[in-house]
Amino acid sequence: MNKTISLAGASVLVAAFFGAAASAQEAATVAFLMPDQASTRYEQHDFPGFKAAMDKLCAECTVIYQNANADVALQQQQFNSVIAQGAKVIVLDPVDSAAAAGLVEIAQSQGVKVIAYDRPIPAKPADYYVSFDNEGIGYAIAKSLVDHMKASGVPDGAGVLEINGSPTDAAAGLIRDGIHRALEESPYTKLSEFDTPDWAPPKAQEWTAGQITRFGDQIKGIVAANDGTGGGAIAALKAAGVDPIPPVTGNDATIAALQLIIAGDQYNTISKPSEIVAEAAANVAVTFLKGETPAPKTTLYDTPSELFVPAVVTRENIKAEIFDKGIQTAAEICTGEYAEGCKALGIE
Repeated sequence: MNKTISLAGASVLVAAFFGAAASAQEAATVAFLMPDQASTRYEQHDFPGFKAAMDKLCAECTVIYQNANADVALQQQQFNSVIAQGAKVIVLDPVDSAAAAGLVEIAQSQGVKVIAYDRPIPAKPADYYVSFDNEGIGYAIAKSLVDHMKASGVPDGAGVLEINGSPTDAAAGLIRDGIHRALEESPYTKLSEFDTPDWAPPKAQEWTAGQITRFGDQIKGIVAANDGTGGGAIAALKAAGVDPIPPVTGNDATIAALQLIIAGDQYNTISKPSEIVAEAAANVAVTFLKGETPAPKTTLYDTPSELFVPAVVTRENIKAEIFDKGIQTAAEICTGEYAEGCKALGIE
């Protein structure tokens, strides 16, 4: 709920007034605006993590959650709506990073703080940015794939496909840059590259199917920017009867991806519990509500930032990184056809 502060006459002490005003500021409305539903992470991890952190830090704050379902116009409507509802801080994961610059300008002109979340807003500095190191993620998944291909005896000059995220997502651009860097350092050849509209797995699957027809067994590895696009690539490979499936990367450690890794169909993913970034965003939001300036850990796009470094997960360390750390449970992952694979990896 929101606190309502009332003054009951001229006898109220000035000190009490300022104390009440500070309390009201801390009990303000905060909005958490996410970009799409193509990934399950926002409903399953990001928002629950943010809400839990806000409940601890500011129990009387009101938290508004909206998801734009990959619709730029809808996100703008939601943004304007939460300002009209009195939001003092907006945590924004933009559908379109370029379009979001205008939203930041609108908010800041009205004294509303904007925390860019997961995806940066390069054209207009937000008040703060919290995320994992996206360029580092791209580099890590691609470097892990390259090292695996070398260790597996894949010869120099062999072909790799690259599946990037949405062209309207600045974070996807950072992941892409990291992938480019790792592949340029490698002895392998990039056969083709694709920017996946809205991060949609079916679009990644459709594109991969076309590349299988085009390149056939020249494809020795696929660097996919997240688990959804990686899963789409794997579906295309299976539909085409490719055997063995070349190693495919991912990112987000979704349940489906972890199961694919256990089954041997996906090579890697990135463990980045969204709750870590969500909690950091809540801390920054409450700091703003108190009228204080949060200290930056680094700067990106002229925006004070905090970037977290995640871990690469493969079959070799999935037990230690995912199950031993309690990120997922065997009961949730090791179901049906994946039970034997889990048992072989000591996950029970």
